[in-house]
Amino acid sequence: MMPFLRFIFFLSIFSCKSERLETFQRNALHVDTLTPKLNDSILHFKALEAFSYCESKNMNTHYSILMDMSVHSGYQRFVLWDHTNDAAILKCLVSHGCCQNAWGTDFTKDKPSFSNIDGSHCSALGKYRIGERANSQWGINIKYVLHGLETSNSNALSRYIVLHSWEAVSNSEVYPKGTPEGWGCPAISNEAMTLLDAYLQNEKNVLLWIYP
Repeated sequence: MMPFLRFIFFLSIFSCKSERLETFQRNALHVDTLTPKLNDSILHFKALEAFSYCESKNMNTHYSILMDMSVHSGYQRFVLWDHTNDAAILKCLVSHGCCQNAWGTDFTKDKPSFSNIDGSHCSALGKYRIGERANSQWGINIKYVLHGLETSNSNALSRYIVLHSWEAVSNSEVYPKGTPEGWGCPAISNEAMTLLDAYLQNEKNVLLWIYP
């Protein structure tokens, strides 16, 4: 092969490989953007914010619950944070509201909508105070009443938004599937609720923070 033609041949091969690599990188970045897992650095920063908030509001400074709704619902995004040891002591899946979609589906697993309106069947963003422990018809028959502390979730009580368990929620990650969606309550697995209840039943005024 003539030197000039050989040069053109290798240049074309290199160009094709480069284009395939760029396409792969773009696709990989696109997937990561759409389906992020829980970021430990962001989680730690949010835990520090939660602690400062609890101190300023005379709320519980032992534990906080953090829910990162930017995370795909098939990944763990519900965290019980121990402020004393500055560490997560429980991570699990959690459902969000189906809004106008069918109950029990996962249509909004990577793009949930939020609303504070009664009857919207959406989850509401913001900070909540975990209140009374009571009987539930769901899961292990334990629920915790949630009091919305912000304008974005002020109707939590009237909407009967509570923290409870649900048999439909898996005890392990299900990605690329999502967690089944309910009518706005944060629902976790029976196993996770059993562990969580052991901490919450002896604590008062614990913060639950749902953030985008």
